[in-house]
Amino acid sequence: MEIRWDPILAQWIIVAGKRGKRPLLPEGYCPFCPGSEEVPEKGWTVLSLPNKFPALRPDAPPPDIKYDRLYRCKPAKGVCEVIVYTPQHNASLADLSVENIKAVIDLWTSRFEELGSLDYVKYVFIFENKGRIIGVTLDHPHGQLYAFPFIPTLIRRELASSKQYWRRTGTCLFCTIIQKEQKDEVRVVCENEDFICFLPFFAHWPYGVHIYPKRHREALTDLTETEKVSFAAILKKVLLKFDNLFNMSFPYMMVLHQRPTDGKPYPYYHFHVEFYPPYREKNKIKYFASVETGSGTVTFDYTPEMKAKELRETPPV
Repeated sequence: MEIRWDPILAQWIIVAGKRGKRPLLPEGYCPFCPGSEEVPEKGWTVLSLPNKFPALRPDAPPPDIKYDRLYRCKPAKGVCEVIVYTPQHNASLADLSVENIKAVIDLWTSRFEELGSLDYVKYVFIFENKGRIIGVTLDHPHGQLYAFPFIPTLIRRELASSKQYWRRTGTCLFCTIIQKEQKDEVRVVCENEDFICFLPFFAHWPYGVHIYPKRHREALTDLTETEKVSFAAILKKVLLKFDNLFNMSFPYMMVLHQRPTDGKPYPYYHFHVEFYPPYREKNKIKYFASVETGSGTVTFDYTPEMKAKELRETPPV
């Protein structure tokens, strides 16, 4: 287990050889259900658990492979956790009450704050993979958390572009995008007093909505209690729209983008959630094939306005 430097793309990758042995949908047993080996029988709503098959570890050993100035290598020092959303095995985040989702958000917040305070953690990445088509190995509703010893590549790109915009205009790039989407209206899916969900003008996935706090917030820790309730409410509404779109438990990747935890100021960054659902139509998958994967150039076979209208008109309206 180590992190290795890609000198061509100038980014770190994680090499974790033992993760290939993690369980795949074990029959008759769920490690996240109440009463299992590491989960209490009762008295909990949400839990954070150490990942038994981590890509990063606080006690990561030195790399056991030769490396040099070109092929750089470091210990994979970090933290990997599982966030169990509910004791209910046959549920999803969409099925939970707003109060339960608020409890998940509270746990995300506390883990972000605690792990982000560690001197070797530079970025706390919270995410969920839902659905077997995404590659999920356990069905119980849960998400994950990776506390990285570096700032991931996509976040670095967002930071660079938003910092450049901030310096040029004196305003937040993301706040400006929110204002433009509110003014245009055609890509807005839903909103409440504190949060807005839209399919961006520059969407990469057919149903790849973003959720933003309307007020400038850099991370979960900046949200008020009222905003957390609003966040839980809009999350539930968006997830129900996903499920109702094709009358199925809709698979997706959900990622939370927050400021880094390296102690530097990031006044130009804006907390948000991004979704990457694999479907483009009912029973049709959007594959990131050669053009997207090999060149990094997204091809969008519809228009964001069309797909936003579909979601906007899908219950709950």
